[in-house]
Amino acid sequence: MQSSLPSGADACGHLPPDPDDAPLSDELALVVAGARRRAVRDGDRQVDSAHLLHSLLETDPDVRAAFADGGQVARLLGYLVQRSIGYGLQWQGTVEDSGAVPVVRGGVPAWSPVAAAAMEAGARRAAARGDERARGVDVLAALATDGESRAVEVLGRAGVDVDGLRRRLN
Repeated sequence: MQSSLPSGADACGHLPPDPDDAPLSDELALVVAGARRRAVRDGDRQVDSAHLLHSLLETDPDVRAAFADGGQVARLLGYLVQRSIGYGLQWQGTVEDSGAVPVVRGGVPAWSPVAAAAMEAGARRAAARGDERARGVDVLAALATDGESRAVEVLGRAGVDVDGLRRRLN
C-alpha cells in the first residue's frame, strides 16, 4: 500500500523543518552552505549533524571558543576529516535516523531530521534571547543536546565532555 504522506513526512504528515527557511546570521548561512557542500562531496544522501558540526568548527570562531581548549577543536577536526575520507566510518552511505525518510529538494541532499531539528532549535534559542537570527553557538548548543546524534557521537569520540559543553553554552 502506498502512503499518501509526502516523502519525508512523519506519521502525522509533518515534514521536517527546512533549514533553508530559517532566519540565519550571515556566518551561519556560510556554515549551512559548507555543510551542504561537504555532504555532496562525501556522496551522502543527507546533510547530517556531523556535517553541520564540521562546518561550524571550520567557519565560526565563536563555536571554536566554546570548547575547553584548542586541543579539543584540533581533535574534533581531525576526527571529522577522517570521517569525510571514509576512515573508520560506519556511516558512509547511511542516513541519520529519526524514522523519517529524507526529503530531496532539487537533487541537493536533504537535511537529516536531526540536523534540521538542531537548526530549528538554534533559531528558537536565538529568539528567546531576542535575536532575529540564529548564530553558530545556538546551533552547537542544540546539537549538543541530542545524545543520539552523530554530532554528539563525534564529540564523545574526540574526548569532549559533552555535559560540560552543554553547561558552557547555557
